[in-house]
Amino acid sequence: MEKQFAIKTLLKGNAFDMKENTGTGILAGGNWIIDNVKLVDVYPKEEKLANILRESTSNGGAPYNVLKALSKMGFRFPLKGIGAIGNDSRGDFILKECRELRIDSGRIRKVEHTNTSYTDVMTVQGTGRRTFFHSRGANAFLDESYFDFSGSEAKIFHLGYLLLLDKLDIIGEDGFTGAAKVLRSAQQAGMITSADLVSEQSERFRSIIPLSLQFIDILFVNEFEANMLTGVEICNEQGECSRARAYQAANDILEMGVQDWVIIHFPKGAIALNKRGEKLYQPCVNVPCEEVKGTVGAGDAFAAGVLAGVHENWTMDQSLLLGVSVAAASLMDASSSESIVSWQECLKLGELSGFNKE
Repeated sequence: MEKQFAIKTLLKGNAFDMKENTGTGILAGGNWIIDNVKLVDVYPKEEKLANILRESTSNGGAPYNVLKALSKMGFRFPLKGIGAIGNDSRGDFILKECRELRIDSGRIRKVEHTNTSYTDVMTVQGTGRRTFFHSRGANAFLDESYFDFSGSEAKIFHLGYLLLLDKLDIIGEDGFTGAAKVLRSAQQAGMITSADLVSEQSERFRSIIPLSLQFIDILFVNEFEANMLTGVEICNEQGECSRARAYQAANDILEMGVQDWVIIHFPKGAIALNKRGEKLYQPCVNVPCEEVKGTVGAGDAFAAGVLAGVHENWTMDQSLLLGVSVAAASLMDASSSESIVSWQECLKLGELSGFNKE
């Protein structure tokens, strides 16, 4: 595919020097979730009332969000999913949409006697802030047996969300979590591995996540997750974020074992740091406040853009640019992915709206 970038001021160099890989396509596994998104006028205190202004049902969870975004961006390489769903209407919704989006769902299994995982997402109109009420459902049954990489021709394997995958988060007698062993198997099969976390407020970050890091080539985290993992505070209570502290946190995570790139995204942009010491910063797109309908799934949209660039052998500069552009497009609907458009149109959005100047 010929790549004509909308932005003429892209940095040169910084090629994505990932291990040699001749595969094609992206395989994504982990949480398959139905999001019930409710736009409310205010988030109420306990025993108080809020008005639901609009509601919709859509995709949720790392693999579902990432693969749907890639499909909507118009990339034609193979897209495949791994996961667990219930034998219910929500599970049928997922399989139907996979067919429509040409996502291979052959490795998504139905689990009897449980529901498809779902989340009630309360999004406040005017701020886009979200509160989640989650039912673990079938995702709690996802284990290593779902991940057989023999014969897989995928170039990239993406796993998420760590800390929200009950059986894969368990530490075994060998000292590794199930997720670590799955990622190790993907690396051994020759795939580039990437992973994303859930923003859980617990001490499990430092006991569970480090066990997987040596088997991850690209790690995506937000400012909260980076802080939980390293203790480095990137953004203060006023929302002011420090690039210097973001790079410090990324370096600390690299020293924990990540093989190539640590990418930290925060409200004003994203930084990337690799083991060769290359530092990159990409500011976010200046989406007008009145056009922001919700931030659900923006992190996964960002990851999808970056992984698309990695798959297509773009430089990391270009991949980050696409990442923030796709994330910006996703903000224009209260759901995770409905407002995502072609990758060319996403880049055009950044060109037209401009980028954060901080």
